[in-house]
Amino acid sequence: MTKHIFITGGVVSGLGKGITAASLAYLLKSRGYSVAMQKFDPYLNVDPGTMSPYQHGEVYVTDDGTETDLDLGHYERFAGVSCDRHSNYTSGKIYSSVIAREREGAYLGATVQMIPHITDEIKAAVRSAAKPGIDIVISEIGGTAGDIESLPFLEAIRQFKNEAGIGNAIVIHLTLVPYIKSVGEMKTKPSQQSVSILHSIGIFPDMLVCRTENPIEDEQRRKLSLFCNVPDEMVIEEQDVEHSIYEVPQELAERGMDAKVLKLLGLPVRDSKLDDWHWLLDRVLHPARKCRIAMVGKYAGLRDAYKSIFESFAHAGIALQAKVECDMLEAEELEQDCTKLEGYDGILVPGGFGVRGIAGKVAALRYAREHKIPCLGICLGMQCMVIEYARNVLGFADADSTEFNPDTAHPVIDFMPEQRGISAKGGTMRLGAYPCRLVDGSLAAKLYGKEEISERHRHRFEYNNDYKEKLVSAGLKVGGTSPDGNLVEMVELPEHPFYIGCQFHPEFKSRPFTPHPLFVGLIQAALNH
Repeated sequence: MTKHIFITGGVVSGLGKGITAASLAYLLKSRGYSVAMQKFDPYLNVDPGTMSPYQHGEVYVTDDGTETDLDLGHYERFAGVSCDRHSNYTSGKIYSSVIAREREGAYLGATVQMIPHITDEIKAAVRSAAKPGIDIVISEIGGTAGDIESLPFLEAIRQFKNEAGIGNAIVIHLTLVPYIKSVGEMKTKPSQQSVSILHSIGIFPDMLVCRTENPIEDEQRRKLSLFCNVPDEMVIEEQDVEHSIYEVPQELAERGMDAKVLKLLGLPVRDSKLDDWHWLLDRVLHPARKCRIAMVGKYAGLRDAYKSIFESFAHAGIALQAKVECDMLEAEELEQDCTKLEGYDGILVPGGFGVRGIAGKVAALRYAREHKIPCLGICLGMQCMVIEYARNVLGFADADSTEFNPDTAHPVIDFMPEQRGISAKGGTMRLGAYPCRLVDGSLAAKLYGKEEISERHRHRFEYNNDYKEKLVSAGLKVGGTSPDGNLVEMVELPEHPFYIGCQFHPEFKSRPFTPHPLFVGLIQAALNH
């Protein structure tokens, strides 16, 4: 029988439920258990696909094309699990499903209510992750205890835990134990009140994980145990790590969190195998060299908008035992002057939507091309590479994407062939994993070391094949295409130290132990710059 772990949060948002959940999953897998993970988000959007990164951070895309919360990136990177459409549910997705069935008459005329219909739908979503061969499902509940939006999810897990029976489902509550500098002590009251909210709706956490800046003293631990109704040994300290989020699994292992969870679930506490993680952490904490990368984007004030890219840099750094210092530069600030790029060893231009910042991205790419600075363009970044080359090498001054200028005389980037003539809004995006065939002898083929790859996409505009012959003749070579050759997936400049663009999002496939070849290639070139 599959066991279930529910992770809730209290006091404030942003405590790191996703990293804690992913770290626990890794530790359980290191003891030989198969784990599935999922995230429940209480907002009414059906998915985060239409949300601004300022609202929600990056949109993470799974192999099956599901647009999801960025925490699923932590799940796949830390725990090595494969996420899909059963891994992320929102209130909007739950309510939409219930309403659609009500319209079809599936409820036989019954009054559709929050209980039991919405909560039943949530419980069905939890069960959807319990596939054959899965020992443990970890379900993270977004938001914090007390949020009105989260109440249906909390009620559903209360029911689920009771129905599953003792030892088959547990609740772990992540909370904050702040240090108040003015009085010189840590305060447990916020955690007590958070847990009290859960108690009031019938949820009694089995374990308390306490985020803190300083070690928790015995007195505070006893208070938390007494007033939160949690055994003393189930109060787990999760102190802020000093250097990297990749320190979290080791910290939780030292606290014995995974062994205690297995005991709560009535599962054997098998030997833990963490040698690989210790090797990884040693390379994170003791780099032998470093390089500086400039990332030119339109959300420079929000690192979460490019979360997977930053993690991919970390993975490449692990592989090369190097520290990668990445600065975010606002694309609009480079439109007239690219001198801010001086001193950087490499440049990355990420994906995105909309015209804002395009001129700055194009200017940065020209600077990288002309100054021989290693450069990687991702999705929109690759499209900007094509636009820049068409304007400044082919001489098509008004070359553009029809996303930004529908009337351009030289639409080097246009709707995907099958989408031309269709509105740019709606279900026109290419989402999820698609195969790509690499050109023999190309830099792309050298980096990957294989002929065909699979990468995740999220876009609706493409390289326009009408300009392919001119661009290739002028030096911007094609490094990869769809298997039928109709869609250009990668471009590159053979005479440049490292100048390559991809239509897909390589950051979604990078992992700590298997860094993505394009990021490794960029960092290696930057180290040699």
